Amino acid sequence: MDDSAGRSAPDAEPAAHVDDLHEAVDDVEREVLTWSEFGVASRTLAGLVAESGFRPDIILAIARGGLTVAGALGYALGIKNCFAISVEYYTGIDERLDVPVVLPPMPDLVAVRDLNVLIADDVADTGDTLSMVERIIHPHVREARSAVLYKKSRSVIDPTYAWRLTDAWITFPWSADEPIPHVGPG
Repeated sequence: MDDSAGRSAPDAEPAAHVDDLHEAVDDVEREVLTWSEFGVASRTLAGLVAESGFRPDIILAIARGGLTVAGALGYALGIKNCFAISVEYYTGIDERLDVPVVLPPMPDLVAVRDLNVLIADDVADTGDTLSMVERIIHPHVREARSAVLYKKSRSVIDPTYAWRLTDAWITFPWSADEPIPHVGPG
C-alpha cells in the first residue's frame, strides 16, 4: 500500500489452501490468517503506529472484527483504554447490507472529546464501515487514525496503518468456524 498518510507492511500472498467450511465458494481466492500469524500481524501493526509517533489515548474497536485487533494493539502499545462501536455491514461472503448500520448501544462521544483515537478493525474491504466511523467521531476528537490488518484496493478510504494489502477473501481465525449452536432454554 502506498498512501501519503499511511504505512504498511509487505503485500500478502494468496493462501495456498481453501477453507473447507465454505465449500459453496471454493472458487474464491483466499487469504487465511492463523492465530499465530495474527500475533505477528498485530505486533507489526502496533509497531507501525509506534514508529509514526502517534500516541492514542483510546483505541476504538469496530465490532466484531476489530475487537481482537483492538485488544492486541492495546496490549502492544500499552493503551488500557479501549471501547467499541458495533457496526453491521457484512451478512456473508461478499454479501453486505446497502450501507453500514451502527448497532446500539452507541458509545458516549463525550468520552473521546479532544482525545487521540486509534480506530481498529480487521479489514478495510469497501472501506464504508471505517469511513462511517471516522465521520461519526471526527467532530469530537483531537485526532483519529485507523489501523487495520488488511486493506483491499477497492476501499474508499486509506487506513492510516495497514499490515497487508490483499484483494482475496480473508478467513480470520476468530470467524473461521461456524457459530456454536445454542442449546437449552431461552
